[in-house]
Amino acid sequence: MQHLLASDDPPPFSVVNEKGRAPLLLLCDHASKAVPKALGDLGISEAELSRHIGWDIGGLDAATALSEALDAPLVASGYSRLVIDCNRWPGGEGSTPEVSDDTVIPANRHLTKEQVDARAEACFWPYHREVDRLLDGMTAEGRKVCLLVVHSFTPVMKGFERPWHVGVLWNDDPRLPAPLLAELRRDPALVVGDNEPYSARASYEYTLNAHARSRAIPHCSLEVRQDLMSAPDDARAWGRRLAPAIKAAVAAALS
Repeated sequence: MQHLLASDDPPPFSVVNEKGRAPLLLLCDHASKAVPKALGDLGISEAELSRHIGWDIGGLDAATALSEALDAPLVASGYSRLVIDCNRWPGGEGSTPEVSDDTVIPANRHLTKEQVDARAEACFWPYHREVDRLLDGMTAEGRKVCLLVVHSFTPVMKGFERPWHVGVLWNDDPRLPAPLLAELRRDPALVVGDNEPYSARASYEYTLNAHARSRAIPHCSLEVRQDLMSAPDDARAWGRRLAPAIKAAVAAALS
């Protein structure tokens, strides 16, 4: 298989606060808008790549602030979701989209299985292997932990103005999402979505299924609306604002 990444390309993942002592692993599946040099600009402009189709705007800054506030380790992906989406099954629905929010991605058209596999081996599997490594270490000797994936979402999609400030996405394990929803709703200024604006019950969901459900550890995803944290300082402020609710929910989930 052709090696996609050059020596001067960014790494496929980064780790923040690896030795954090909180019983929680934070993830950011769409942390970066980087593209391997071998793929050029994917055939789209920098402005398009910087939109929500390229990455989760504010997601990494919010997750980093959460990591600091909670003393929790964080694993962040290293490449744009348009190269390969780290929360989609490789080769499956939405993994390497030919069109995203009405924007055509020329470099993703008519990809062969070998090309998709090369992207996965370079940018997808290293990130997920690192998640496995940290979870294995954190759960060693029976230690209890939770998994929380941080995302961000657009304020408007297909003409619909989304009213939620934050959303909690989950499937069939209520241990973490139920107390997190309750804690977030203590803030009267927040409009909180339960499996809104997306659902973790969608067939394409990868990260929670691959890492948390398989280990039977409490888990969910947290979504924050992008217009609230488009500036790095605002994103970090949202991370700090949400930290107490997450800390209380983790404690409840593991009690």
